Amino acid sequence: MFPKKEDLGILQPIIGPWYESLEDPEKAQRSVLKQLIQEYKKTDYGKDFGAQAIMDRTSYQTNFPIIDYEGLVPHLALAREGNYRAILSEPPECWVMTRGSTGRSKVLPATKGHLKQIFSCGARALINYALRKENFDLFAGGILNLNFPSLVHKMVVKGQEINYGYSSGTYARINPMFNRVSILPRQEEIDELGSGITKGDWNKRFEFVYQRALNEKITAIMGVTPVALAFAKYVKREHGKTPGEIWRFQALFCTSVRKIQFKYAPTLKKYFGRVPVVEMYTATEGAFAQQLDDLPYVTPNYDAYLFEVLKGKSVKMLHELRRGEWGRLIVSSRMFPRYDIGDMVEAAGKNYFRIFGRRSFLTLLEHRLYRLFWGWFL
Repeated sequence: MFPKKEDLGILQPIIGPWYESLEDPEKAQRSVLKQLIQEYKKTDYGKDFGAQAIMDRTSYQTNFPIIDYEGLVPHLALAREGNYRAILSEPPECWVMTRGSTGRSKVLPATKGHLKQIFSCGARALINYALRKENFDLFAGGILNLNFPSLVHKMVVKGQEINYGYSSGTYARINPMFNRVSILPRQEEIDELGSGITKGDWNKRFEFVYQRALNEKITAIMGVTPVALAFAKYVKREHGKTPGEIWRFQALFCTSVRKIQFKYAPTLKKYFGRVPVVEMYTATEGAFAQQLDDLPYVTPNYDAYLFEVLKGKSVKMLHELRRGEWGRLIVSSRMFPRYDIGDMVEAAGKNYFRIFGRRSFLTLLEHRLYRLFWGWFL
């Protein structure tokens, strides 16, 4: 199913552990849990709740409660004052903010361990695609940079004023992978255009990206799906050609919204050409999953994060969900234990999943109606 270990070469440390975890998710999750507990023991939060856990086949017993962003806020306030061990096992390298697409923006710390996982897991979609398709032309050109600005606001941390901005732009600016894989324009150039995200700000950004990349070899787009689509429509409207007529894309790596394959992919291909759309499940809090093959689902990074699902009042491990089962996704990471990220997940069997929306009344109603009329097809 996967490339042989000896054939992965220098890519082995990035992609190999993921492939291995898919052969035995339970073993991988046990290993992750053991590592995470050691990290949590270094924090005041871990000491308060007793950082220990025992995992059985369907769940793991722990003293940690499930916590959402609002529950984290008091602990993050202590971290901003200088006591990072209130909730973190290591000091923040920077602070980042979410887009706030479903509510007010969240501001979160990003530690060295968290960033390492973001960068390594975030690269897996590209590497897996290139290996699977035996298409390394993907790395022979640039990736269009349509990220949000990384310098937006200022805040006081440990008594000093620091700059922070959107996580997508921040991760792009400091990601070492992009020293080897060119992104155009560089994030520093994007930041120089200003921090606004109004329609006028985005049009200015889109025009700069277009002009900067016009005579360059561009092979991919990687980022927020609606932004990529908005860029394509801008180029067609202002310059009379679609991006697919200007550049030869190998693939589109799309993140941050639900129903990418069913709702967005047909329109994306209209503007970018009939190229593969590869779905990635990433967030400010982590790079959690990516598309494994041509099936329209994502497959978790079992070797990096611990995944649970809250089904009603019961909790199950994500890898134990049977086809058609669904619930609220709970993620334990190097950052936070048992974090309710606010997304709903459904199992499609054999380590395939789909994130079908943010937790809300309308999302749950829509999903129940979908299950009622289309559940027989799953």
